[in-house]
Amino acid sequence: MLACRPRIAAVALGLLAPTLAAGQQAGPPVPTFSAESGTVNVSVVVLDKKGKLVTGLTRNDFVVYEDDRRVDLSLFGRAFTDQAAAGTDDDVALDLGLMMDTSESMIRPLKLSQEAASRFLESIPRARELYTIFFGEEIRVSRYDSESQQGLYERIHGLRGGGNTALYDAVAVYLSRVQGQSGRKVLVIFSDGEDSTSELSFGELLRLVRASPVTIYPIAFMEGLRPGSGRAMRGMSVLRELAELTGGQVFAPNASRDLADIYKKLLEELGAQYVLGYVSPDPTPDGRFRRLRVELKGGRKDLRLRYRPGYLVPQEAAAANAR
Repeated sequence: MLACRPRIAAVALGLLAPTLAAGQQAGPPVPTFSAESGTVNVSVVVLDKKGKLVTGLTRNDFVVYEDDRRVDLSLFGRAFTDQAAAGTDDDVALDLGLMMDTSESMIRPLKLSQEAASRFLESIPRARELYTIFFGEEIRVSRYDSESQQGLYERIHGLRGGGNTALYDAVAVYLSRVQGQSGRKVLVIFSDGEDSTSELSFGELLRLVRASPVTIYPIAFMEGLRPGSGRAMRGMSVLRELAELTGGQVFAPNASRDLADIYKKLLEELGAQYVLGYVSPDPTPDGRFRRLRVELKGGRKDLRLRYRPGYLVPQEAAAANAR
């Protein structure tokens, strides 16, 4: 387990900006997203008019555009098929981040949050790799492979709340751990969305998230914030933006009885994802945001697609500094 209060803001910006001061000191590494390969993977969920997940589509049903330029798919994977038979183990294998907020504002809902995290781990199929990130003012990171994910329950239920919140820094630390790895990256955040002490601003965090392949599913616990208050609305807005920017979804349990239905929906969604991959027609490291558009052939209006709206490519000088 690594415990840290990273000094990461300047370094994080340097990864996406033209220059980085020589000799800059930092804590744990932050994302260094490389565009050298030019390969882009997009996780897509398809729903019908009633919100039911659609799992019977094939490669030939999808059309993908980058900045309005149609691209040819070099990868098509379905999480719900026999991965070994399809030859897509690495592409659709699930790597999971479990992030728990233990700050002062989470003291009241902490018991429910702990129960939620435990029941989530019991429900979800064992991930290929699991990171746990417990954060208040300090950020504590642990990594588990598929054979060492036992023993987490005592750690989760032994957590104590208090102190400030470094939510933005904690997300950035997680992104740094999974950069450059194959497979689907899913981050589940148990938090109220409030941040009081991060060195990264929310805008800076969003730039890192746009450059990452991670899909974020916040589970919002708002009991510690007065309903309808500015703090509560800001926190929920933060969680919604992280979800929408990555193709995820926010869930908000009010009581223990809500958890089973939330996990059923989340697990069904993870099992129904399509993974579409292509080689970017323009891998130039120019710092631009590349817009993504995924459509179904035939212009089907009866189905709705959810996916990340695009991705950010780092500038060339920043990419050189990261190597």
